[in-house]
Order: sequence, then structure tokens, then C-alpha cells
Amino acid sequence: MVWTWRFEKADGTETAPAVEPEEFTTQGDAESWLGENWKDLLEGGAEQVTLFEDGAEIYVMSLRAAAES
Repeated sequence: MVWTWRFEKADGTETAPAVEPEEFTTQGDAESWLGENWKDLLEGGAEQVTLFEDGAEIYVMSLRAAAES
């Protein structure tokens, strides 16, 4: 299994990430990476992220909401 992130602007259009991710072998590794890098991603223009497992969408998460928590 391969877990990947897609980075999006607020309107859902894809954008290049400020921090280049790798492909992850577990969901936990992908989520840990995001937890370490979300602030830099948000500052770089990504407003939300989508997690995929082998190309299948798992969930969408707002980085802006994380910043407001």
C-alpha cells in the first residue's frame, strides 16, 4: 500500500506543497509527517490536504482549521 497527500488551495484546486512529501507505507507515517509539516504547508499556500491510499481518496482535512484550534 502507498499513502500519499494531495495539497489544495481553499477552492480545492491542487497546489505545489511548500515541503515535498514522500510516499508513505502506512497511514500513521503519512499522518505523522503531516503533523510535523502542516504549518509550513499552510504558510506555503496549501489550505487543505487529501489523503489517498493507492489512489483511493480516504479523507480531506483543512489545514486552516488546525491552525485555529
